[in-house]
Amino acid sequence: MAARNTARKRAFQILFEADQRGTDVVTVLADWMRHARTDTRQPPVSEYTMQLVEGYAGHAPRIDELISQYAVGWTLDRMPVVDRNILRLGAFELIWMDETPDAVVMDEAVQLAKEFSTDDSPAFVNGLLGRFKDLKPTLRRDEA
Repeated sequence: MAARNTARKRAFQILFEADQRGTDVVTVLADWMRHARTDTRQPPVSEYTMQLVEGYAGHAPRIDELISQYAVGWTLDRMPVVDRNILRLGAFELIWMDETPDAVVMDEAVQLAKEFSTDDSPAFVNGLLGRFKDLKPTLRRDEA
């Protein structure tokens, strides 16, 4: 499972970079893939990383809507960039990727928060994703 852990971390980094640059995540993903093909020091972008980034991109408006709706006391634009992107990735995987157990998704998101964010972030990420887990059957709807 270390490969999936690495894939999640790279997907988070791609979402974070896109957010910081104000660029589409699929564009940043393409940049990472091109860079990996032209620079042997860069590891290739895994299939799972691509699946996570492209999946998030396909549901981004709904995911941001859900985070905004359930993050009590935080607007999306005031939320720390790291936390916002961990939540985006975790929400996509939790709500739309059934093959990964919910507990694994939540634990991986909390670990990313511990590694990359503030001391308060793991509890915040865990709490919000826990709410999504509880509401999962009602959250997955067509965004059309």
